[in-house]
Amino acid sequence: MIVERKFDSSTVHQGYIEPHNCTALWNTDGRLLIWSSTQGAFGSRTAIAWILGLPVSQIKVTPLEIGGGFGGKTALYLDPVAALLSRKVGQPVKIVMTRQEVFEGTGPTPGSHITVKMGATEEGVIKAAQASLVYEAGGFPGSLVAIPAMSVFDAYDVANMIIDGFDVVVNKPKTEPYRAPGATNAAFAVESVVDELAGKLRIDPIEFRLRNAAKEGTRRAHGPTHPRLGSVEVLEAMKSHPHYNMPLEGPNRGRGVAVGVSGSIGFHSSCTISVNADGSVALVEGSSDLSGSRTAVAMQAAEALGIPAEDVHPSVGDTDSVGYTFMTGGNRTTFATGWAAYEAAQDVGRQMIDRAALIWDVDAETLKLDHGVFMSTSDPELRMTFKELAEQLEATGETVVGRGSVNPPGAGGSFIGDIVDVEVDPETGKVDILQFTAVQDAGKAIHPGQVEGQIQGGTTQGIGWALNEEYFMNDDGKMANPTLLDYRMPTSLDLPMIDAVIVEVANPGHPFGVRGVGEASIVPPAGAIANAIRNAVGARLNELPMNPTAVTKAIQSGKNA
Repeated sequence: MIVERKFDSSTVHQGYIEPHNCTALWNTDGRLLIWSSTQGAFGSRTAIAWILGLPVSQIKVTPLEIGGGFGGKTALYLDPVAALLSRKVGQPVKIVMTRQEVFEGTGPTPGSHITVKMGATEEGVIKAAQASLVYEAGGFPGSLVAIPAMSVFDAYDVANMIIDGFDVVVNKPKTEPYRAPGATNAAFAVESVVDELAGKLRIDPIEFRLRNAAKEGTRRAHGPTHPRLGSVEVLEAMKSHPHYNMPLEGPNRGRGVAVGVSGSIGFHSSCTISVNADGSVALVEGSSDLSGSRTAVAMQAAEALGIPAEDVHPSVGDTDSVGYTFMTGGNRTTFATGWAAYEAAQDVGRQMIDRAALIWDVDAETLKLDHGVFMSTSDPELRMTFKELAEQLEATGETVVGRGSVNPPGAGGSFIGDIVDVEVDPETGKVDILQFTAVQDAGKAIHPGQVEGQIQGGTTQGIGWALNEEYFMNDDGKMANPTLLDYRMPTSLDLPMIDAVIVEVANPGHPFGVRGVGEASIVPPAGAIANAIRNAVGARLNELPMNPTAVTKAIQSGKNA
């Protein structure tokens, strides 16, 4: 059985609420001070230095609290301009974009034209797959098409694959990353074809995906094999979930499923931990906090030291205050910066064991730190809590500062699956989301509430991408809807409560089993909703967004056919 289909998606924006902003002070001592809402202070420093012809040592970038980024605040727009203006006037200069400038002058995600062809046996085993990915780059090359080209079939074990990626320059804003860059477009196409194959073979759509799920050791399109992956566990959780097994009654209602996987990166992260006299610690890390990641990093340090998380006081440092740290993005922060915090905590533990050994006049190798208590492995009388030892160090004027700097290789991808029920008005084409369940492998959920928030946030963005959001470009190449009134992002009034289910399949490449969870949730919603619409009204939509006009047109085309 072979299915081949073509799919189109429109340009969409990350939709962060806070616009781009920057304050610069070219100081009288020649140093350039930058305060910016950025996902990567060190990357900004490097780019500013290159643009202005300065050494990086002459620039200090302070990352501010960030009102949303999702990949869109990894690029540089305002900083060099504000810096040059500050040098000219001898005063600090602040620049804030308007919403129209954000839409027209910063990087949205690329629109795409995708062709997917897949073949499966009568027993439901996918044997071959082919994809052509044509992605918009905007006015300059660089659509990030390489990422979906590597990962378009990552959720499946396919022996034979051909993938072509094309980076096409068009008269639109230069594109930038958006939460699992390029993966939503690709998954919309693949999951639609996979569902059609399952339907033609009369196999339950989740069962069909289970038979073909990528597992540990499965060869990926660009060569490497998958490490430990929670694909089977996620699909089994979906299959047994009450949502999937409850009846869906009423006309023009349909249920759809889709899956996706988002890889993670490691790269450099740094962290320092200073011990306070009261037994608390001050943690400084270099990752911009997009979603409460400071807390998850602090919790890993607390776990390593055996102290309450409330006793770790985290902050994000500027480029002069902490070692080099790669940007916040690519599913890396809780994984890599958390690992840096773990290493800094190990360093603190070693130093304090050495201090305890001096106090007790014993060999340091006979001591250990266990659940926040320093103890002897040979003398049960020698015990001291972390707080007690910290107080003694303060009395003698000693300080303990632990450092961690890592470039970890063991990043693990996150697998996710969606179940969605929709109701379609056949007269107007309006699609209402009745129920949505997202099941994601987090490896180890360091902060379960934050993980659920990440799943719900990414799912919401995926729903907007699926049903409403798009750039309207007129014949002059200008955006016709550059306001939040006309660019239709979903609000709480448009959505049901999204049920986030966390599956934990530990990543063996991390001390606590962490996987990056921030990006995968945006990958499958468009495909799941398209499949639900197909099951509701019999119309297969191959273009995003699936707005009322598109749905009505598809229904009418089906009737005419």
